[in-house]
Amino acid sequence: MKAAVCTQYGPPEVLHIQTLERPVPKPGEILIKIHAAAVNSGDCRLRRADPAAVRLFLGLFRPRKKVLGDAFSGEVMEVGAQVTRFRPGDQIFGTTGLRLGAFAEYVCLPAEGISLVLKPADTPHEWTAATPFGYNTALHFWEKAGLKAGQKVLVYGASGSVGSAAVQLAKHLGAEVTAVCSAANIELVQSLGADRIIDYATTDFAAQGAVYDIVFETVNKTSVKTCLSAVKPGGTLILGSAMLTETLQGAWAGLTSGKKVISGVALDTQSRLDKLQTLLQNGAIQPVIDKVFPLEEIVEAHRLTDSGRKRGNVVLKMR
Repeated sequence: MKAAVCTQYGPPEVLHIQTLERPVPKPGEILIKIHAAAVNSGDCRLRRADPAAVRLFLGLFRPRKKVLGDAFSGEVMEVGAQVTRFRPGDQIFGTTGLRLGAFAEYVCLPAEGISLVLKPADTPHEWTAATPFGYNTALHFWEKAGLKAGQKVLVYGASGSVGSAAVQLAKHLGAEVTAVCSAANIELVQSLGADRIIDYATTDFAAQGAVYDIVFETVNKTSVKTCLSAVKPGGTLILGSAMLTETLQGAWAGLTSGKKVISGVALDTQSRLDKLQTLLQNGAIQPVIDKVFPLEEIVEAHRLTDSGRKRGNVVLKMR
């Protein structure tokens, strides 16, 4: 099988295509033929070992897991002994978890204890591959913030993977959404249902005096202080892409401002993926895809994701 292999940390050029032996499912595992996989900011952080703590998980000097990739959509080809949850021919999507390995034509995963779900029949594999990362992250933080119908929220970075998901989910949950993005993405964000849009290049959202029940900073591009100033007393600031510095600033702000500050990692859960499956099935959400690349162009896919200028998601499609 073909796979994108990462043998050292660094820029996108460290990735290259190799032919590897196709895995064989062990008892309790399923063999999945991957049709599409998403390239997310998290994948790029692993590739760069950014933050440095990535090395504690993935390998101190070079990646122990050479095939990266987490979010995917594909088809069950074989099942190992004792597997009853899935059968050959099932179309599924989800995440590989700590096993990684989605940037390949095949992967073996445990049938239980990992976030997997049947793909809605009429939904393209590209859409379902693009669902787990952005929507899981957005739904995790909206749930932690206790988002309720009628609340006023602001989403900063509304055209990215997490931001576009956050806008759609907030509207589905009945919130009034103000979105911050570039002028080039205003039409896109309007199509996602945002009630009001601010062009960050021409307007300082924090200087307008409006305050919100929840401010969701999805891209780590504006300061904690600026975002906190737009949160009403007793409201919530979500730092959805915070690094260590912003996490510490947010923790201090949460202790001293009288406002709730949420950060951290949005781990995949089966219950959340089940909800997203239903929303896809009902047409309540529709993933935004910037570009679909063949696996052989994974370097270009990582470059676009690294650029910070992608609209929604970047997806790899297997031949």
